[in-house]
Amino acid sequence: MSAEAAHHDHGHGHEGGGASHGSFGGYVTGFVLSVILTAIPFWLVMARPLESGLWTGIIIMAFAAMQIVVHMVYFLHMNTKSEGGWTVLALIFTVTLVVITLTGSLWVMHHMNANMMPMSVEQLRHQP
Repeated sequence: MSAEAAHHDHGHGHEGGGASHGSFGGYVTGFVLSVILTAIPFWLVMARPLESGLWTGIIIMAFAAMQIVVHMVYFLHMNTKSEGGWTVLALIFTVTLVVITLTGSLWVMHHMNANMMPMSVEQLRHQP
């Protein structure tokens, strides 16, 4: 069997699964968006243009969520068409578990902080 015939026989019977690979332009777009979505939170922390640390944190978390979406679309090529939608279903399941885990962890840490952390010096003076 010649090398050309072996090459043609090798590809038969394999399904692509509907996943498309990105183009150079798509990767560049993803990279530029990633750099922008990383640079802005760094600037928010370094320059401190906002008075409120709470709002700075919320904005940084929003940029982090956008960064995740950019990576999933431009680098992981996740969409509803690839692999019959199973990748999106797996993503929804994973996001649900992560949200439950993080929310539960923050809830537990908040209550541990409120109930078990040492008191201030003033509060200690008024203890029986």
